[in-house]
Amino acid sequence: NLIQFLNEQTGEVDDIALRHAARLWTMVLEISVTMAQFPSKEIADLSYKFRTLGLGYANLGSLLMVLGISYDSDEARSMAGAITAILHMTAAATSAEMAERLGPFAGFEKNREHMLRVFRNHRRAVYNEPEQNYEGLSIIPVGIDASLCPENLYMAARDEADRALEMGEKHGYRNAQMTVIAPTGTIGLVMDCDTTGIEPDFALVKFKKLAGGGYFKIINQSVPPALRRLGYSEDQIKDIVNHTTGHRTLKGAPHINQETLKEKGFTDEALARLEDELPSAFDISFVFNAFTLGEDFVRNTLKAGDRIAEPGFQLLEFLGFNREQVRLANDYVTGTMTIEGAPHLKEEHYPVFDCANRCGRYGKRFLSWQSHVKMMAAAQPFISGAISKTINLPMEASIDDVKQAYWLSWKLMNKAIALYRDGSKLSQPLNILSDEDMVEEESHSEPVVKEVEKILYKYIAKRRRLPARRAGYTQKASVGGHKVYIRTGEYEDGALGEVFLDMHKEGAAFRSLMNCFAIAVSLGLQYGVPLEEFVEAFVFTRFEPNGMVMGNPHIKMSTSIIDYIFRELAITYLGRYDLAQVEPEDIRPDVVSSRESPAPNKIPAGASPAAETATAKPSPTDLSSPAQDASVAAEEDKAAMMELSFMKGSATQTSGAAAGTAAVAEMDLSTVAKLKGYEGDPCPECGQFTLVRNGTCLKCNSCGSTTGCS
Repeated sequence: NLIQFLNEQTGEVDDIALRHAARLWTMVLEISVTMAQFPSKEIADLSYKFRTLGLGYANLGSLLMVLGISYDSDEARSMAGAITAILHMTAAATSAEMAERLGPFAGFEKNREHMLRVFRNHRRAVYNEPEQNYEGLSIIPVGIDASLCPENLYMAARDEADRALEMGEKHGYRNAQMTVIAPTGTIGLVMDCDTTGIEPDFALVKFKKLAGGGYFKIINQSVPPALRRLGYSEDQIKDIVNHTTGHRTLKGAPHINQETLKEKGFTDEALARLEDELPSAFDISFVFNAFTLGEDFVRNTLKAGDRIAEPGFQLLEFLGFNREQVRLANDYVTGTMTIEGAPHLKEEHYPVFDCANRCGRYGKRFLSWQSHVKMMAAAQPFISGAISKTINLPMEASIDDVKQAYWLSWKLMNKAIALYRDGSKLSQPLNILSDEDMVEEESHSEPVVKEVEKILYKYIAKRRRLPARRAGYTQKASVGGHKVYIRTGEYEDGALGEVFLDMHKEGAAFRSLMNCFAIAVSLGLQYGVPLEEFVEAFVFTRFEPNGMVMGNPHIKMSTSIIDYIFRELAITYLGRYDLAQVEPEDIRPDVVSSRESPAPNKIPAGASPAAETATAKPSPTDLSSPAQDASVAAEEDKAAMMELSFMKGSATQTSGAAAGTAAVAEMDLSTVAKLKGYEGDPCPECGQFTLVRNGTCLKCNSCGSTTGCS
């Protein structure tokens, strides 16, 4: 947390403390490489050989605001570059010290020349050397401007850069990578950070959760110190904060106050209840309701009657206050949530308080996407890895803005960027406006719509029609006592092209709905929607009828008719035996058709792996591609032989027969899952073998749960 290194009296960042902290944490992270647990053997092996670390910082945006420096300024970028260089070069020097005693990482000698070249270029960026001095670079990084950077930070960065390179040339480095700037989203809350990673502030007003329950509205804790540094008095600061967060009381409010409410019939007890709720209120309209005042009071004393049950009922409007009066009172009580227009605040100081988005319903200012890209470019030359940062774009951003953001990032040598346009998702975790405030500007909407229409036109899929005579199968089953018939139609290559559903002796409405649903799914399949998408969307849906399944060899329980249908289709056409409750034990020579009893590829008893490979005819419903390579086939043979060997050994031990059978089934499930591209481990939530790698964690494709990542 960078703000902890700031001396608020002098306004200086303590470079000595920063270097000491970076040195200590580099050693802690090096120890963690040896002590840590890893999700897979491959990751553990690479981590042990290259010993990569991830030292970073948070709260840069708050540090700049407290110092009265605009995030979008050359001074801010120079300061960010110097702080990042101190962190990175101190970590590198510490890594070289450890290499002197413990030896460099295993791959250092192989990469020695390249790694030292990188650190020479890092040092040149600290010194801001001319373009011709850099080695092997086609794009030149952004250096530190010494004239705009605090002297103590710049000199500390130079000293550490010299030391890191000198010691690295002598002893090598203990770690292949030392630094990265992570999002610090969750841990940032514990560290009491207003901003995460290298990000600016999202908004000036926040709702803080209290330990005893409830929320309390606060202004960014960096704002008052920033105002003091800019020369404002305590009384002026109080007025500015009240403009932003509100007075949190009805006393003195225009139009809607304690006097006018008493005239409407409010009692002292009712007013006290309102005053208790106002400090955490987002809008005063949310406080004036039956939950706060009591249903009996609103219904009888205020004479609202049965109208309180009407959707959209607004008590303040019912009491005779118009929207303008409510707006003015709301601004006084809950604040404007923006510093713009605040009393006493000079306009030249507005940039210091600019955020990633417009603040509140009245805010006009926000940081441009260029400021995000340039700040990343200032820190990137001194980071081993990349920077996790969101480049926020306003709602009216065009496709050209997105293109220019990528272009500028490439020109400034950023390794990676992430763009987010406000409102581009139906739901987003952080919002600065209510739905009523989100008014689309006409001047921006038309060109964007035209661009989108052009793009969508190119991706309209062509329907792939089924042949007049086609293969398929019919499956009869009973779900919760209700008979269900599934009939399929296939293309020449065996792919599913249509589905017919029929419910025996059900009502006309329900049967018609099922028929229409089947037609919709069939059209989707014919227009190119993968069956996998339908399976992921509809498996595990829960409604009546559900329960026991009779007549299906693999499915014995389902949560609904739809769940049963797509389990059956997934097993037959995708080989998704992870969705089956019962797997076939073997494939006998007397089995008539794979249509009747689909099963995963196993070696029949008494057959050799070579014979199986030579004679097995690939089913059109097999999950693997027709051009299956020899390595996958060999892995299948190996897994099958392991299974047969295990079964042979367990057959001689009658006491352990049950355990042996379970182990074989477990091994077979794991092997099949790996061949399908999964990790091969069961999901801790639902037990399915559908875990896939998701960053450093695992995610289940069946139920959506993760093993730790959000």
